Amino acid sequence: MRPDVNSPEFKEAISVARMRESDKRTIENGVSGCELMKRAALGIYNSSDWDGKKVAIVCGSGNNGGDGYALAGILKENCTDVKIFRVSERFSDDGRYYYEQAKAQGVPEFVFDENTDLSDFDVIVDCILGTGFHGEPEGVIRTAIDEINTSGAYVISADINSGLNGDTGEAAVAVKSDLTVSIGYFKTGMFLNSAPEFIGELVNVDIGIELV
Repeated sequence: MRPDVNSPEFKEAISVARMRESDKRTIENGVSGCELMKRAALGIYNSSDWDGKKVAIVCGSGNNGGDGYALAGILKENCTDVKIFRVSERFSDDGRYYYEQAKAQGVPEFVFDENTDLSDFDVIVDCILGTGFHGEPEGVIRTAIDEINTSGAYVISADINSGLNGDTGEAAVAVKSDLTVSIGYFKTGMFLNSAPEFIGELVNVDIGIELV
């Protein structure tokens, strides 16, 4: 299901740059990046049914990956069978905080490589690339996207489908989701060019971002 842009409940779609600036302003006004990441993870958690599911969360190096680590902790707290797969050894500052927290909670973690098989999972959460990505995914990231797309699992993309340009909706290669959970505001690229080919159901969660 796609949002009705003519509905009074529809929140406008904005550019990646405006989203980034709004996020920055919200943090400057006293809401920490860690708190926003937690709200994003809760929004993703509340957007789907995890009961009895085996869940894999594939995480990249930025804040999109951080949303995944925070989600892993929430799922663990709620007794969900969840595993983390990392495509990078790097972390954002807030992402590292939730990564360490998930590890302390006992969430199993693995480094994603060319031998990783995700076909045994019921749900895969795509937290690899965020809205600022442009170009064509390469290396292990390309491999992870291909593995997600052929897994047969129900796929949830956090904020935007990895590989999709958040402004233009263009993509050479991208995750094909059953559900994409936009964070804060829809991005213009979610409605343009190739985006409808990759995004199944699309919802947005409000995490208290002050729009500038």
